[in-house]
Amino acid sequence: MTDTPIVPPADRPLLQVRDLARAFHVRRAGGFFGRPATLHAVDGVSFDLRRGRTLGIVGESGCGKTTTARLVLGVLTPTGGRVEFEGEAVPAPGTAAWRALRRRMQMVYQDPLGALDRRIPVGQQVMEPLAIHGIGARAEWRSRALELLDAVGLGATFFARYPHELSGGQRQRIVLARALILEPSLLVCDEPISALDVSIQAQVINLLLDLQARFDLGFLFISHDLKVVRQICHEVAVMYLGRIVEQGDPDQLLVEPAHPYTQALVSAIPIAAAARRRPRLILKGDPPNPVDRPAGCSFHPRCPAATARCLVDIPALKPLPDGRLVACHVAHGEAGARPRAAA
Repeated sequence: MTDTPIVPPADRPLLQVRDLARAFHVRRAGGFFGRPATLHAVDGVSFDLRRGRTLGIVGESGCGKTTTARLVLGVLTPTGGRVEFEGEAVPAPGTAAWRALRRRMQMVYQDPLGALDRRIPVGQQVMEPLAIHGIGARAEWRSRALELLDAVGLGATFFARYPHELSGGQRQRIVLARALILEPSLLVCDEPISALDVSIQAQVINLLLDLQARFDLGFLFISHDLKVVRQICHEVAVMYLGRIVEQGDPDQLLVEPAHPYTQALVSAIPIAAAARRRPRLILKGDPPNPVDRPAGCSFHPRCPAATARCLVDIPALKPLPDGRLVACHVAHGEAGARPRAAA
């Protein structure tokens, strides 16, 4: 019914992001009379994502995870860098080329009830993307929607139901069916299980893994739950104040974190006291105001291993011997930096 999806060559990433940046013009405290300033929400982010793979993005609230996702989708226009999807630059938002591209890039939101219209049966909402993009004949829409409802573990009995009649997990399955009906290559999942009960989260995670294998999807998975990230992701990028500070295999990164910020995140994972191998690392202070970003490494005001060099030089994201990328003078043992503090 739909056009044959564009499959990039095996040696070309599905999604390629290079030096991505987004700045917002704001005013400091004082409202209308405050001094103008620039907030760097995303500052020089780069990564690749291939079909059938999942890249997780983690970090504290306000670190730029969701802004990065919106830039990837073209909902926001970057102020620097570039995003290429299936070998093509993402067009400007609102253009015909952008609307055509969005068929192959879909979003799964945090709150499934907020993503659905409570006044419309879910079957109609699953079919709606086909109507918006003018895909196929109207007579085929229902059968296609029923196929997707079956694929996400629901059935024809849900077609005429309304969102308020469903559980949180069922609503998220409806959202997934609606996203998949356009046969996308990429799903951007922004905290897709955080609004669900713990008992349902595992079901949705398993469903995502099954759908990825079945449709060869690339996932950009945003989450604050490091245990979930380790389970579902092939690679993890840790963001802090708009920049990636560590990136690599989730087992390496979450078992032996190299960056002090990653060490703090990992030490906060709730586990039984008897199983804890290292003490909890408590960071001092709050994240800096992104409008008044510190000089040098942005993490140095809270870092227990900061050196004089960290206060003046911005660390580059460079590989360690094990292959992961880390932006830390201390982790790389560079001149002027003392050994990394134990977590």
